[in-house]
Amino acid sequence: MKKLLAKARRKTNEPPSRITNETVAEHREKILAGGRRFKYPVQYARHRLVINAIVISLAAVIVLSFVGWWRLYSAQDTSTFMYRVTKVIPVPVASVDGYPVLYSDYLMKYRSDAYYLENKEQVSPNTADGKKQLDYSKQKAMQDAIADAYAQKLAQSLKISVSDTELEAFLKSQRQSSDGEVSQQTYDAVILDYYNWSPDEYRVITKNKLLRRKVAYAVDKDATALVKAITPQVQAPASNFQSIVASSAAIGGSKAVYGASGWVPKNNTDGGLSSEAAKLSRGQVSGVIESTTGDGYYFVRLLDINDSQVSYEYIKIPLSTFDKDLAALKAAGKIKEYISVPNVSNATTSTSTL
Repeated sequence: MKKLLAKARRKTNEPPSRITNETVAEHREKILAGGRRFKYPVQYARHRLVINAIVISLAAVIVLSFVGWWRLYSAQDTSTFMYRVTKVIPVPVASVDGYPVLYSDYLMKYRSDAYYLENKEQVSPNTADGKKQLDYSKQKAMQDAIADAYAQKLAQSLKISVSDTELEAFLKSQRQSSDGEVSQQTYDAVILDYYNWSPDEYRVITKNKLLRRKVAYAVDKDATALVKAITPQVQAPASNFQSIVASSAAIGGSKAVYGASGWVPKNNTDGGLSSEAAKLSRGQVSGVIESTTGDGYYFVRLLDINDSQVSYEYIKIPLSTFDKDLAALKAAGKIKEYISVPNVSNATTSTSTL
C-alpha cells in the first residue's frame, strides 16, 4: 500500500503532458535536447568519413604509382596499356644533357619494330635469335628516341621548327608512286599494316625525323664550309667530279665522296637525288641538294635518262657534327638511361624504317 501511495505522489508531481502557453518553451527545449543526441554524432562521423576517403585515395595513388613504376622501369612492360599510360603521363625513359626522353617515344619505336619482326618477318620472340633481334630493336629504339630528344633540345635554342605545311608536303611526297599518288586512306592502311602506327603516330614520327634533319644541317658548319669551298669547281664547265673529290681537302669531320647511281627509277628512294637528276639535261650539274634522308649535301650530274630511269653521278658532303656531338655527350656521361637496354653489337634484322 505504501508503494502505491508513493507512485501516486510521483505522478501528481510530474508536469502535465498538455502544452500550454506557459509550458511551450519547456517542451521546445526538451525536443531540441533530444535531437542534439543525433546531430553531433553524425557530424563527427562525416568528418571521419572525409578523412578516411582522403587517406584511402592517397594510399591508392601511392600503390598505383609504385606498380606503374615497377612495370615500366623494372619489368619494362611494353604492352598497349602501358604505352597508353605513358602517352597520358609524360614519364621519361632517359635524359640527354638534362633534356627528357619520353617513354612513349621509345615505346612507339620499339613496339613498331617488334610488330614488324613478329608479323612480317615471322620472327618468334621465344627463340634465341628472336630474342636477340628484339633486344637489338630495344637498343635501336632507345638510340633513336635519344637522338630525337637531342634534336628537340637543339631546335629550341636554334629556334628551328617544322611547320604543318612542311609536314604535309613531305607526307604528300611519300604517297607518290610510279602509278600516281596513293590515296590517304590506302597509305594509312599500309602504315598500320606494316608498322602498327596510327596516322597521328606516323605524323609524330615523321615530324621528329624532319626536325632532326633540319637540326643536323644547321649545326654542321664543317659540311657547310666544304660545300662553299668546292661549289665553284663543281659548277665550272666540264668539271670532273672524281678529280674534285680527290683534290679537295677535308674540313673538320667532312670529306667529299664520289659516287655513281647506275640506272635507277626516276622516283627512286635515294633522298630525292633521282627526282632532281630527272629535271636536268644530260651533262648538266645541279645546285647543292639537301638530301631528304638527312645524310648530307649532294651535287648531281645527269649522265643519261629514258622514259622511266635516270643515271647520274654525284659528290656527297656527309654530315657528321650532330652524331659526333651526341657521341661526346654519351662519353661525358650526360646521357642517362633509366632502364636497362641490352647492348647488341650485331643483329641480322629487317626492322622497319621511316
